Amino acid sequence: MALTLRALAAEPALGLRVVAGEAGLDRPIGWVHPTELTDPQSFLEGGELLLTTGLTLYSATYAGYVRRLVDAEVAGLGFGIGLSHAQVPDALVAAADEVGLPVLEVPRETPFIAITRAVSRAVAADEYAATVRIGRAQQELTRTAVGRAGAGGVVRRLARLIDGWVVLYDSAGRVREAAPARAREIELDVSGLRAGTRVLSVGDDEVVLQTLHTRGALAVGTEEPLDSTGRHIVNTAVSLLSLALEQDRAQRVSLSQLHTGVLELLAAGQAELAREVLPDLPARPWTVFAVQGTKAARNLLYERLETLAGQVFVAHRGDNLIILAENGELANTVAEAGEFHSGLSSAADFPAALRQAEEAAAAARARRVPLLRYADYAGAGLLGLVDPQAAQAFSEQLLTPIREFDRTGRGDLETSVRCWLEHHGHWDLAAAKLGVHRHTLRNRVAKATELLGRDLDAPGVRAELWFALQLRP
Repeated sequence: MALTLRALAAEPALGLRVVAGEAGLDRPIGWVHPTELTDPQSFLEGGELLLTTGLTLYSATYAGYVRRLVDAEVAGLGFGIGLSHAQVPDALVAAADEVGLPVLEVPRETPFIAITRAVSRAVAADEYAATVRIGRAQQELTRTAVGRAGAGGVVRRLARLIDGWVVLYDSAGRVREAAPARAREIELDVSGLRAGTRVLSVGDDEVVLQTLHTRGALAVGTEEPLDSTGRHIVNTAVSLLSLALEQDRAQRVSLSQLHTGVLELLAAGQAELAREVLPDLPARPWTVFAVQGTKAARNLLYERLETLAGQVFVAHRGDNLIILAENGELANTVAEAGEFHSGLSSAADFPAALRQAEEAAAAARARRVPLLRYADYAGAGLLGLVDPQAAQAFSEQLLTPIREFDRTGRGDLETSVRCWLEHHGHWDLAAAKLGVHRHTLRNRVAKATELLGRDLDAPGVRAELWFALQLRP
């Protein structure tokens, strides 16, 4: 801690006495400067303890002299007595008290060099303490950064070192790490922050916002403004966090490339090999999304979905982001994440589902709709070729037997048949989708076959039935 005027005046060996400006005694002393000039402003930087014997001063100049020292922002004035003045002049004391300038009376037996040495020792001790503190802080932060704690550990360590709070933001302005935990609740808009540093106030705290070398920002809040040592420590943390985030980015790029490779294995029908490469693939059956949007929006959605590993698989493929999920509920998450055009398919065969989802996504973009299911897209394409009234009549005539059966409450044939056809007649996948046993599904399809009087194993019959199911009565 810097030596203050109060601490200097309290040193018995110097014999100093406070005669004016007692309220300002807690000012730190930056250095000592002896001079007999009546206007020393050009030779001062501010924060000095100015020493004089008043050799060139007299009553008419005291007030102007004191004002010039205040304008120069000196810490205080040491007035040596016993040479040109027997005591500090009352007029000078009055002028100093009026403007709050501390004045210390220096006895004749105390040489100015003794005061200079006392301040010099204190400044050297402060600089050494600051150097030691910075060195230890850099070691602690570096050990934390290269350890398992990573960026989160650096943020927590920094908060303790500066006795404040710290928030790390990603490039989108979202909170990535915070210490202590309550700091997450502090609302700061860093999305428009450009390279550099900005200082602002949040409540009673001073907050330093600093951009990282790669991306994102760091907010550091303290009750008192950071001193030079604190700023050095924060700069060290910024460098380490920038490096850590760059390493994270490189790891994410590698993982993204791995996911793309796994997706190509799935597209080639190598599902078992894909699961060997990436064991935490979601359980089948899958709903497949193909998502189109700007590159930045797709990357942001990718980062958001990365946290759902095991429930969702996501990979880049050309201009599409491909998402595999256990169900179709992910559509809401995609819609909330940004402006996208998505295609969805639930086909049992993954290569077919992928192709269908990408076709539906392209159609969704052309139609400017957020989501298009392939079943609706394909059905709508066929419906466009026939008369709507004739198609509706055909559908009602074909499906009336099973709809009348469903109205009796004895089954759910229409939904079951639709799901079975969506899964290309795959009993296990369709039953799992419906949440029933496969034998139950077999019985329902058999009953539908009986009521319809048609062979549902025939491709043509299945096509007609699928066409009819796309229409609503």
